[in-house]
Amino acid sequence: MAERRASGRAVADPDFLQFNDLACEMVGGKVIFATDEWFAPASNLLKREPPQFIASAFTDFGKWMDGWETRRKRISGHDWCIIQLGVPGLIHGFDVDTSFFTGNHSPHVSIQAGCLDQMPIFTLEGDRTGMAASDSQMAAVAKLGSEAWPELVSVSKLQPGYSDSCHNYFRVNFNRRVTHLRLNMYPDGGIARLRVYGVGQRDWSSVSTNQLVDLVALTNGGVCLGYSDAHFGHPRNMIGLGRAANMADGWETARRLDRPKELKVDQQGILQVPGREWAVFRLGHPGLISSIEVDTNHFKGNFPDSCRIEACTLTPEKEAQRIRTRWNSEKWQVLLPPQKLRPHHIHHYNEAELMLSHPVSHVRLIIAPDGGVSRLRLWGRLTPITAASVNQRRPTSKL
Repeated sequence: MAERRASGRAVADPDFLQFNDLACEMVGGKVIFATDEWFAPASNLLKREPPQFIASAFTDFGKWMDGWETRRKRISGHDWCIIQLGVPGLIHGFDVDTSFFTGNHSPHVSIQAGCLDQMPIFTLEGDRTGMAASDSQMAAVAKLGSEAWPELVSVSKLQPGYSDSCHNYFRVNFNRRVTHLRLNMYPDGGIARLRVYGVGQRDWSSVSTNQLVDLVALTNGGVCLGYSDAHFGHPRNMIGLGRAANMADGWETARRLDRPKELKVDQQGILQVPGREWAVFRLGHPGLISSIEVDTNHFKGNFPDSCRIEACTLTPEKEAQRIRTRWNSEKWQVLLPPQKLRPHHIHHYNEAELMLSHPVSHVRLIIAPDGGVSRLRLWGRLTPITAASVNQRRPTSKL
């Protein structure tokens, strides 16, 4: 990435970066309208992979860029696009990433939000480079009235895409479900990626209490609230859709430095080590967990030796307190006792192997001594919510 001398002291990342990216193409997010896509299509905004720059890459329309870049506007107005979230929910913050747009980034941006009962039937197919919205597309999108949607981010200045300034973070305080976003560029230019950090919000009214549901899935409102280490991959990846695409699509920690010089195992073949790593999740809905899947897909030489899972039930107030203390004060109950793990394998644990027979709202996955897990599935049945909906809670801190 283009670099320049840092102009000030480093600032800590905002805590909302712990949450799920609700707009990523990997969870079904898509751009359904864009005014202009001359140099680079708006669909690039939602790519999972970090932006890249290839100095020698050009198209028939100009310099190839890994982002959304419009032509230099020579008519009235400004450029904008409509994004359909892959997972509707509550938004906590944005990262408007201008990576590599160093002389061509959009000077200003704003973001509006809508919650549509019916999904609009718009499609932008194929390579849109060199294209712009047609009159019929403009007329169709006008029916959404997106210019009047509530503003989540007011008109704000963007920094250029140098390594020390490319991440433009915006915290959001908007306690309403969102299905679509309108991203406005003023007046034109380029943005590499848009990350929409939040918590999925599902309508549970149509879900029977007899139906088995993955209670921790991001599509069902599961969210990571804390972890010990995420050196190579964030724990939130474990609650993503489908099986992991590769190791980067899972949780992987650094190698612990407190491992014994010579390793020993117990009668179960489990390593006897002093250290462990952990990740805490709030379920999308409290429930009685009846089966568990721990998937080490792709982790062949770096899978954990063993895992165990603990659980508890917390009110929103207790949750906030535990977050402040980094979960050190909570008395967890064992849900799944220590289990030896295998590489590149889906481990299934049924009801007979689980230790709890009452509903829970939070779980903690513990691995020893370190390593990677690609997916965690917690199958169970819903139980009544006795306090405010867990999907409405807004955690205050990352750990």
